Amino acid sequence: MYHYYATYKTSARDAPAGIFVMDVAGGHAMLWDHWAGAWVYDPALVVRFLDDHRNEDRQRTIDRETAERITPGITGGEKLPDEDTIAWVFRWEGRPPQGD
Repeated sequence: MYHYYATYKTSARDAPAGIFVMDVAGGHAMLWDHWAGAWVYDPALVVRFLDDHRNEDRQRTIDRETAERITPGITGGEKLPDEDTIAWVFRWEGRPPQGD
């Protein structure tokens, strides 16, 4: 089961600025990287953000439907990956073997 998080620039939570997808049991996480313009596998960064008490008001847990709805506004049009694609990224920890 995946957990989805919307992140915000401020505690006012006006508009989501980021999105995380986590598999808590497996220790996996990915996020939309604005600099790279792509989804990246980075569980350490996601955990640091979520565990930082200074970010408590800048995040909220959301369901898959909400994540699908808000993702294009965060990514500039890119959709949230389907759960099969997320599973594939998590399986290879963001670094698939050559040819796969």
